Amino acid sequence: MITKMEDKKVKAQLLEIYNLLFSKYGDQHWWPANTKFEVIVGALLTQFISWKNVVKAIDNIKASNLLDVHKLHECDIELLKELIRPAGFFNRKASILKSVMTFLVEEYEGDLDKMFLTSLDVIREKLLKVKGIGPETADSILLYAGMKEIFVVDAYTMRIFTRLGLLKGDEKYHQVQEFFMKYLPKDVDLYNQYHALIVKLGSDCCHSKKPKCDKCSLQDLCQHQAL
Repeated sequence: MITKMEDKKVKAQLLEIYNLLFSKYGDQHWWPANTKFEVIVGALLTQFISWKNVVKAIDNIKASNLLDVHKLHECDIELLKELIRPAGFFNRKASILKSVMTFLVEEYEGDLDKMFLTSLDVIREKLLKVKGIGPETADSILLYAGMKEIFVVDAYTMRIFTRLGLLKGDEKYHQVQEFFMKYLPKDVDLYNQYHALIVKLGSDCCHSKKPKCDKCSLQDLCQHQAL
């Protein structure tokens, strides 16, 4: 994944990147939610869509007094589709929400504290077997709702760290995750903040086609500008 770089150098570089991003953007207060359950719903709805649209969908659910495991489990799916319409792909996402609610009720009686008492490896494997949940969504749930030591990887992570020269760009999800978890201190708060800062940088500056390199706090470390 990295070429002839000593462990200490990589660790130092990852922390330098973190410190530069934190200095510019500050605490991201991520994940923005009032409860663990709201984190889970948000993680499911944010697939393929901007967060502002997710907020609209969650507000609709709240306004209908349905932001509850058992209530969403029993909710008519056609009503659910209408409520989450602002989050896009509402047919697919309603089906995923229903699958996850069924999982939570059948496996843990809707008790999230009980679920998160399960070991990381076990609960992650179970989540990945639920329809519509991939690694990024599962790990977002585990990190942000469950406070588990797991680093979340997304498209921004791949793009930014490939441009920085720390990734080649063809790594699989688990390889990128292993890279960060190997070289960063094992700390839930650090994992949380680091990923949130990556998302912030990606949305602000590191776009796929026309990155705003002149506004990027990592421009002195980045190789992309020379391409």
